Amino acid sequence: MIEVEKKFLLDKEQEKRLIGGTEFLGEKVFTDVYYDTPDFILTSNDKWLPSRSGKWELKLSLDRTAGRKGDLYDEVEDENKIKEILDISGDIEEKYSKFCICKTTRKKYKKQGFGIDIDYVDYGDFTYGLAEIELMVQDKSEMEEAIGKIIEFAKENGLQTGYVRGKVIEYFKKKPEHFQALIKSGTVRES
Repeated sequence: MIEVEKKFLLDKEQEKRLIGGTEFLGEKVFTDVYYDTPDFILTSNDKWLPSRSGKWELKLSLDRTAGRKGDLYDEVEDENKIKEILDISGDIEEKYSKFCICKTTRKKYKKQGFGIDIDYVDYGDFTYGLAEIELMVQDKSEMEEAIGKIIEFAKENGLQTGYVRGKVIEYFKKKPEHFQALIKSGTVRES
């Protein structure tokens, strides 16, 4: 399965409208620890390596174009497969170092076939709130259509569809060297 998602900033009125008529699926609190090399080899290539409750995940971008409309990632959760992709024979933590720790409170909803995650992220010295609207697709050929459906759904629910930084990208505003490396590589936009 391929997750197709788009992020949105929300004010309280937009959040209220978005979750109206939804099925509430639950709330959870979790801590993610993100890893990379000192020269940012993973994140500069739009590869994200978090650990959540000791379980590894690798998110691999499926769309590195500058004008991309959403976030298109293949998510690998099998640790052996992750090691194979990253060409690691030992422990992942031997090759990669922590660069971000964030605690997220996530409320999950379902509405008209769309998954909706509303996240409030605590970095220790600041917080960030956003919503992600997502669809799962079977094949890469379905991704563009899924993005269009997400954008239409967002507009119907009064959301602005401009560029929104994800939770880790927002964290990089406090890490200018890493942030500039991601801008230079084309992984993120300046604004």
